[in-house]
Amino acid sequence: MSTKSPSIVMLRRDFTHIARNPTSVFNAVLMPVVMLFMFVYLLGDAFSVGVDYVDYATPGMMLLAVCYGLGSTAISANSDMTKGIINRFKVMDVPRGAVLTGKVVASVLTNLVAIAALLGVAFLLGFSPSASFVDWLGVVGIVVLLGFATAWLTVALGLAAKTPETAGLAAVPLIMLPFFSSAIVPADKMGPGVRQFAEYQPFTPIIETIRGLLAGTPSSSDAITAVAWCLGIALVGYLWARSTFTKRA
Repeated sequence: MSTKSPSIVMLRRDFTHIARNPTSVFNAVLMPVVMLFMFVYLLGDAFSVGVDYVDYATPGMMLLAVCYGLGSTAISANSDMTKGIINRFKVMDVPRGAVLTGKVVASVLTNLVAIAALLGVAFLLGFSPSASFVDWLGVVGIVVLLGFATAWLTVALGLAAKTPETAGLAAVPLIMLPFFSSAIVPADKMGPGVRQFAEYQPFTPIIETIRGLLAGTPSSSDAITAVAWCLGIALVGYLWARSTFTKRA
């Protein structure tokens, strides 16, 4: 059996599991759309950000769309480990890289579907980006890199957890972290303590990079910081996931 064949099989398996789980589909695809509609249509007039609120909020909601699907990724990784499915794959001589990579790629593909749905609703609500074609390519690149990084970290959290329930809880901080960033309101409008946290946590430069690209005014400093955070998170998640998989499988 070739290395490529098991990878494709594992990807198809994980993506099918996500698509057949209504809760996973809602959390990953529909929940970000609901959040966008709520903040823009219902609460948008309450925020003063200097631009149309839908233009300000959409980049942050794109990051939320990446994070909302992470719980199901952690639970899936833990379930495979605790229910003995991983050991079956070992007997079948399925490469460990195929098992882990399948979950990561399935998570990234789910992110792209969620963001496409989110952008469709954003345009209906009046979203009007000034991004060029190159800027859009940059947005896609940052989104894919972020999805790749958070997926590896989430897989690692899922493998390290003792039960599927604790695996789902382990992903909650990643889901909540964007709310303490510049996703909803600018960091300088927050209170002391929270403002400093929002300015220096990893998601704020990622959001600001996407926001700058969509506005047609990209910032190289934000972009460098965002890429550095994504690569660091991906490296930690990858090494942790491989190490835990080797010990527990």
